[in-house]
Amino acid sequence: MNYRIVTTILTATLGLSACGSSSPAPKAVDNVRRDSQAAAKALKVLFAKHFEAKLRLNPSQAQAIGDYRFNHLLENSISDAYIQKSRELNDSYLAIARAFSTDGLSVDDRLSLEFFIDIRQRERDAEAIPLYLLPVNQFHSLPNDFAVQGSGAGVHPFAAEKDYRDFIAKTSAFSQWVDTAIERMRQGIEKGVVLPKVLIERTLPQLEAQFAHSDLKKSTFYGPLNALPKDMTAEDKKALVADYEQAITEIVMPAYQKLHTFMAKEYLAAGGSKDGLGALPGGDAWYAYLVSHHTTTTMTPAAIHDIGLQEVARILREMDAVRQEVGFKGDLKEFFKHLTTDSKFFFANKDELITAYQDIKAQIESVLPEFFDVMPKTNYEIRPVEAFREKNAAGASYQPGTADGSRPGVFYINTFNLRAQPRWGVETLSLHEAAPGHHFQISLQQEMSDAPKFQRFSDSTAFAEGWALYAESIGKELGLFTDPYQYFGRLSDEMLRAMRLVVDTGLHAKGWSREQAIEYMVTNSALAQSDIEAEVERYMAIPAQALSYKVGQLKITELRARAEKQIGSFFDVREFHNQVLQSGSLPMSILESKIDAWIRAKQPQNYTTTD
Repeated sequence: MNYRIVTTILTATLGLSACGSSSPAPKAVDNVRRDSQAAAKALKVLFAKHFEAKLRLNPSQAQAIGDYRFNHLLENSISDAYIQKSRELNDSYLAIARAFSTDGLSVDDRLSLEFFIDIRQRERDAEAIPLYLLPVNQFHSLPNDFAVQGSGAGVHPFAAEKDYRDFIAKTSAFSQWVDTAIERMRQGIEKGVVLPKVLIERTLPQLEAQFAHSDLKKSTFYGPLNALPKDMTAEDKKALVADYEQAITEIVMPAYQKLHTFMAKEYLAAGGSKDGLGALPGGDAWYAYLVSHHTTTTMTPAAIHDIGLQEVARILREMDAVRQEVGFKGDLKEFFKHLTTDSKFFFANKDELITAYQDIKAQIESVLPEFFDVMPKTNYEIRPVEAFREKNAAGASYQPGTADGSRPGVFYINTFNLRAQPRWGVETLSLHEAAPGHHFQISLQQEMSDAPKFQRFSDSTAFAEGWALYAESIGKELGLFTDPYQYFGRLSDEMLRAMRLVVDTGLHAKGWSREQAIEYMVTNSALAQSDIEAEVERYMAIPAQALSYKVGQLKITELRARAEKQIGSFFDVREFHNQVLQSGSLPMSILESKIDAWIRAKQPQNYTTTD
């Protein structure tokens, strides 16, 4: 479809301003050039209008990227009204994007359009999956996110009085969300779509922590009141504190208590006895969609399971080579026990743990320019996981900063169990979560000022997690892993990602139980028991997400090997990294097409040399 037809549709159906002339199609070269420019402009309008509409529908997404216009709003993404609006928005833009002609568009614009269509189609496919029937789990759900925001350590700012007033305004919306969540879970009970009992049990302490304090000042939500804006008068501060405390005691705490009561009694009693999606009505189709969504591939659960088994066997052989290198006399199982029980491999206290990560941060940053000639402007901080969620949180995680650098990224370390954070894991975990892993990749993506905003702030799990695991794999090139124990740490983390291919598919496609999954991971790794249990329960709560790490890393590694072989002496790793990182978080199929095109352009026959 011609861009003029597209802009007419945009104007008529979505209320957008038209771009370009409405005169007959030009024939002269200059006019063709102007026509191409107008087409590119129309495409940018399409992307910009959709992104704006998406932010208005999802205020939390706006807040996460540093756009604070909608701070007083909180979307109810599990309500019928929201789902309907989201469907209408997605369908409208998908139809327009598919009709958009690529004639005259630049390579970058064509890639952006392909990427945009891919995202819209995946969102459309998701509409068939009733994710809203399972709105709460111990890893990713609004009750946890809202508590982090309310603590003052999340994405909601508390710099001015208006920020506090905005958060107070959101408390009523949170209470409404809780009512909707309870309604959805009751619908789930009727349909036989309920969380496994163990996951319900894991959420209860997290919810209880938000209303159980007799002293209000110990509440997670009281944190911002300990750092009120200095430019406020004493009278204004007093009024704000009174209103804020009222919102906590009369809206927030009762909402958490209501949700806890429902889940502890009615929902727990209906909790599932099976641990995978395959046991739910339509669960096989649900899982197949999630596998495709998270890996951005057409791989089947069975194929992924087999790759996982192969990778586990390979990594075990490399682990045994490390055992021999350090001169350990026992077998590999005994070596695992040695690494997880000898006190020399663990930190004495939380401060020592955090300091170790601060030290490795400086070491990695000193060598990055040799491998990357484009560096993030945004810095990152290293923080311990907040006390209210540390018991059931992952061992580490990354929270992105803002594109303008006003809010740094955060590399969270879980200090709850020091035995789950061995010394030999520091280098690998830092590479993965911080630089050149998540912080590096996400910051560069957000800082692509010339790219459409949807491309700057999208999130393809296979790309993001695949890149982070690839970042681990180049540790030796960066001068790390000179200590064989640290290299074992790298293998240990790679083993975790390989086991995920086996265990996640085992739970959801092959009928494995939680206990069977735990036993498999105990047998094949040196991970702490608490970590293994948390990992397995994570796969149960967020099916297929954990598959994306290894699938994505294998593809990026494959593409690099292909480029090195075909480009030969013209290959520059910094250029390769730029090609991977400078278009955003692409689906694997689109990334592969992009790298293949770059390889063709860089092959020796495309160069001329003179003596």
